[in-house]
This record gives sequence, structure tokens and C-alpha cells, in this order.
Amino acid sequence: MKITIAKSNGFCKGVQRAVDTVLSLKDKPVYVLGELIHNEGVLQMLKEKGVITLESPDSVKDGDTLVIRSHGVGKAILQDLERKNVKVVNLTCPFVIKTQKIVEEYYNKDYQIIIFGKKNHPEVVGLNGWCDNTAIVFENENADFSLVKAEKICVVAQTTVSKEKFAEFLKKIDNSYAKTVEIFETICYTTLERQKEADKLSRENDAMIVIGGTNSSNTKKLFDICKANCQNTFLVSSPKGLDYKILNRYKSVGIVSGASTPKNESMEVYLNMSEKNINTMDEAIEFLDEKKALKRGQKISVVISQVEDDGLKVYLDGKTDITLSKDQLACEVYNKADYEAGSEIEVVVMATKPKLVLSQKQILVLKEEEELAKELQEGKIINVKIDAKNKGGLTGKFGSFDVFVPAREIKIGFVSDLEKYVGKTLRIKPLKVEYTNRKKEIVGSQKVILEAEKAERDAEKLAKEEAFFASIAENDVVTGTVARFAQFGAFVVVNGFDCLAHVSDLSWTGIKSPADVFEIGKEYDFVVLKVDKENKKVSIGYKQLQPKPWDTVADKYNVGDVVTGKVVRIVSFGAFVEVEKGIDGLVHVSQISHEFLENPASKLKVGDEVNAKILGVDVEKEKITLSIKALLDAPVKEVKEEEKPKKEKKAKKEDDDEIHGWTESADAGVSIAELLNK
Repeated sequence: MKITIAKSNGFCKGVQRAVDTVLSLKDKPVYVLGELIHNEGVLQMLKEKGVITLESPDSVKDGDTLVIRSHGVGKAILQDLERKNVKVVNLTCPFVIKTQKIVEEYYNKDYQIIIFGKKNHPEVVGLNGWCDNTAIVFENENADFSLVKAEKICVVAQTTVSKEKFAEFLKKIDNSYAKTVEIFETICYTTLERQKEADKLSRENDAMIVIGGTNSSNTKKLFDICKANCQNTFLVSSPKGLDYKILNRYKSVGIVSGASTPKNESMEVYLNMSEKNINTMDEAIEFLDEKKALKRGQKISVVISQVEDDGLKVYLDGKTDITLSKDQLACEVYNKADYEAGSEIEVVVMATKPKLVLSQKQILVLKEEEELAKELQEGKIINVKIDAKNKGGLTGKFGSFDVFVPAREIKIGFVSDLEKYVGKTLRIKPLKVEYTNRKKEIVGSQKVILEAEKAERDAEKLAKEEAFFASIAENDVVTGTVARFAQFGAFVVVNGFDCLAHVSDLSWTGIKSPADVFEIGKEYDFVVLKVDKENKKVSIGYKQLQPKPWDTVADKYNVGDVVTGKVVRIVSFGAFVEVEKGIDGLVHVSQISHEFLENPASKLKVGDEVNAKILGVDVEKEKITLSIKALLDAPVKEVKEEEKPKKEKKAKKEDDDEIHGWTESADAGVSIAELLNK
């Protein structure tokens, strides 16, 4: 009998991802919404590991872990789970997610959604949930489009439907619907590949075996395809459900399996059929020898026949006497009394050629490896030194395991130069672990670790930000530490959050740099000026908590006081002298010298330091009147008033007026600051 197994057998990528992910979850219990896959053996195994299947999400509570299987669910269910604070592990197949997005997009564009598939299939029910359950579902190619009244329709397919039937369905649209139509062939490519192989094998063989769950849509499609080409088609849910005697009448048999069928079940069917197809003694001997052939790394049981000084003699299969040297025994010191002839021990085949070498010590190594493999399969993070690179990524060793890190899994973002990672140690989380006698391999990722750490940091930052913005409001007085300077201000850390103190809010008198006011690392008090929660910005001010320069003038300066200041500006009617930062006083031209001056610049220049007497203080108008002349000795000879020319008498009168009014051209109500601006 010729037996052919389809190349596409075993779990599809989506199912494999679902099973691996659920097994890796450490939360207990783990709830799955509906059967994770349509395979009784796998479901039983998951149940034994604490996975609970639910028909409805209503029973899950706050904090529970719920797995969404590959069929997906409606949008409303996801939103409801989010509101309930359920930890959702969404394992929806990427092809299904793509279809969900199409449905949602075109529903929002006012298209009538048409779904080709089984109305009650969980995938179709989920798709309908992305258009508020308004979709029209057609279950077969004989569609009556007269029921569709919409001007615009969007057509999608359940990912596991028959490609041929969907094509027939689309012909109906072309022939009977002349309005706006958007068509998306959303059948999964792995489903298409299995359907192609099923079609080919069923045309080439006398009988076909389809292995898969009775609830599996894609398995039923495979059966329909095979049955159409080969009447001798058998559908079984597991290898135990197959009557192998019936198959002996056929010369050639093909084997196909659904996407939820483990690869080992297809192989079990194949081996069982091979065993039933032994027709001669030569074939039987050849088959038995093949089954009994020892392989390197294989664990076997042997019986001790003799205990000797240099080790043990053991029976293999009750016939062969093999030497097991004492250095291969699982003991620190070999003691003959610890071993008894006739007892059974477990050993590992270390070599088969040129002679058979066994080791009991290696059992301990294998047990450690098995424990390690289990930890790796559960997501144990390991440190791996990278030995080399290849076209696809990086390679290294972890104990007896070969490690491969695909280029896309090295870091967040694109890696252009793999060479720079050679010789470095990466933190790796296993994505896939193969552990057999022949193969010990880890496919791992550093990116998933970095992404998880980033997500944790982002979540922590978000929580801190939310707490910060909940505790701060405008006009609050806060204490902050100056972290760094910028040209436009200073960044200040307040309760762990960066706030900006703009340079204009640092001093009443104007500064060139924040460094004129602050020291890096020092704490100061600030007032909150503006809180922008949406853009996560907070503006704070320092000067607002400091007194304005003129607020203290009345307490510090009195008429008659002598002050020292610097000439900061010269105008036609006098000079402004800076008494202190932000406080200027006016020395009228007539108060500069005892002699008559046409221009103040003839006696003073900007930057001169002078002593002056305060003649008047008006805090409300922010004016201080000064006199340099009052501190100077008067000339020895004075000209009498009646002897002065008329012109000089007139000028004297104007001088007296200007002292009190700062000239008629200067508004008596204008402050020094306003005059400076002019």
C-alpha cells in the first residue's frame, strides 16, 4: 500500500500560537472563550493543566485572565471586558483581525456588510459584532440578492470557507447586483493550501483519510473536497476512530488533516497503517529492526547481570551483555554494594558505532535538560552569548541548546548591522523550544523583553502622570528642584514631573539667563501658572512669589537719604540712575551741577557711578527724584538775582518746574519705566 501524507499537516501557525500561548500563561486559572481548538485530545490536555472553557464571558470577574481564541469576538465584547478590567489575551487569527477591520471600516462608510459563511460559526458571529450585528449572512452559493436593498455592499468571507464555493457565490453578485460592490477574498492562505493539497491527493488515491475535530469548519471543507473526488473518504477525529482493516483493500491512501489537528496524530495514523501493511516475513523483520534500532540520545531500560570492580554488565533486550563502566554510573563514588544483579536501571545511549556506549550519569543530565526545557517553554529568560551571525539573524549556545535569534527579534526597530552583536550577550525569551533526542533548539527574542519593559515603564509613567495631574492645580505653591537650563527658561522637577519656568517668569527685573536666578540641583518654591493635562505640560513661575522692586521702596528710601547708583540712561532733561535692580531715580539736568547745563551728557555718561540725595519719593507713581548737585559744594560767589539776564531768570523758573514735574513734555503721571520705554 502506498501512503501519502499532505505536506500541510499539523497545527496551522494561528493554532500553534494559540496553544503555545495558553500553555505559557502563568495565571491560574486561565479561561478560554469557547473551545481553543477543535481537537478532543488537546482540549483534554489543556483541561488537565487548569485551562477552563467558557461559553460566555459573563462569568469572568475583575482581574481574571480570559483568552480570546483564533475565531475572534465582536467589538462590544472586547469593550465590555475592558470595562470589567479583565486581563484579555487576544489570540484572534491575523486573517480574522484583517476581516474585522474591513467590516468595521466599510460599515462606518454606510455599506451593507455581506458575509459568506456559516451564520452560527463563532468567527462569523464575531465578524457581525464589528458592524453592530447588521450583516447579512449567506451560507451557500445559491444566494438570493433580491433581499439586499442597499445601494452599497461590502462582501467578505469566513476564513475557512471553500474557495470554489465562494467563487460561485461571487458570480451570483456579478449577475444579479448592479450597484456599488466591494469584494474582499478573506480566506486564510493556509486554508487554501490545505484545500489544494486535499484536492490533489483525493484525485490521485483510492482512499482518503481526513483527520480533524467534528466541530472544525476547515476540516469539514477538506472532507467535502476529498469526497467530491474520492468516494472512499473517511473522516475521523483521532487515530483511534479509524478502522484500519477497511483500508487494507486499497492500494493507495492519502492523509490530510485540519488546522487544529496535531502533527503526531497524522503520523500515528501513518505508522498504524504501516504496521497493518506487512505481508512477508522479510518485511516484518525489516520493520521490527527499524522500530528497535537504537538512536543516540535515546533513553532505554536495562537489567544488571553482573556487578564487577570496573562497573556493571547489563542485559539489553534480555540477550546482549553490555559493559557499563563505573565512570558512567550516577554516583560520586562507585560502591559495588549499591548495585544488585537483576535490578533494572535507566540509561542513555551515548553512541551506537563503532560500539554501543551507555550512560546512567547522562540520565541526570537529561532530567536537568528536561526541566530546563520545561522552564524555557514557560518563557524563562536566559542570557546568551552570540557566537555568529547568518542571513536571518544571530546564533549562540545555551547549554546543549542551539539558539537562534531572528533579526527582527533583536531589538525594537530595524537592525541594519548584525555583526556588531557578535560576541555580545543578549537577554533572550524563548519563542519556540524544540527538545528531542536529535534536536535541541531555541528560537528566541530579545525584542519581546524590551517591549515588555517599555510597556511597564510607560504604564508606570502614565500612572505617575495621572497621580501628578490629579494633585496639582493653578495657583498652587509647589517645591521643585531645578534640573536643567534652556535658553527660554528652566526645567524644574516637581513630584517627579518636569515643569517649565519660563525666563519671563523668573525675575521682575529681567534677566539674560536662568542661571542668573537659579542653581542646578537646588530647591525653590514656585507658583503653578497653567496646567495642560491634555498635552501633559505645567507652567510655573518664580517671580510671582517674590516682592516687586517698588513694593519695598517706601521702607528703604526716604527724602534726604544719600544713595549711590549707576547712570543707566541719559535724556535731554536729565539722567536716570539705577538705585538698585529695577529701581531708577531721575536726576534732573538742573540737579546735576551748580552750573547751568544745556545737555546732561556734558557732565555724565552711561555707566558712571554717582552719589545723589533723594529729593522726593512717590511709590504710587514709581518715581524717585534725585540730586547730585545737593551733595556738591556751592560756588564761592553767587550772582544776585537782579543781576542775572532775563533769559537766565526764565530758565531758573523752568528748572524749578521741571524738578517737580520732570518737564512739561513728560506726563506727570508717567512712571520711570514708561519713560524708559519711550
